[in-house]
Amino acid sequence: MPKAKLQAATVGGTADAIEAQFYEALQTGDIEKLMACWADEDDIVCAHPGGPRLIGSANIRAAFEAMFANGTITAHPEHVCKVESLASAMHNVIERVALLTTDGAQDAVVVTTNVYQRTPQGWRMVAHHASPGTAGIHAETHDSPQVLH
Repeated sequence: MPKAKLQAATVGGTADAIEAQFYEALQTGDIEKLMACWADEDDIVCAHPGGPRLIGSANIRAAFEAMFANGTITAHPEHVCKVESLASAMHNVIERVALLTTDGAQDAVVVTTNVYQRTPQGWRMVAHHASPGTAGIHAETHDSPQVLH
């Protein structure tokens, strides 16, 4: 394969750009933009808090369409931890999600892991796994030594 074609096949933004597009699509309720973030693979996977594991683009699309039927999703990523290599990236994100409850607007905290792979179409999401978090974002634990005095 000529070098120019190989380069064009592997260049396609960054995992950060796909992540930004994903959250923008959530906030605007744009299903086409959201699905464009995902890899065109049979075994992509998505799990929402309290929900089942969804495998494949048709199942993932249906879940997001059902969510968008109730409005957009105001999720803002914070405190991103990244592990990246030449062909894959894992972003662990704390999301602040605005919820409208009977008591009014509330913020929920969601701990999310987004996994990206470099595909022939560029960087694409292959996994999105979200779990309920706790309100104390700063209660995270780290490998750094703890000083007790």
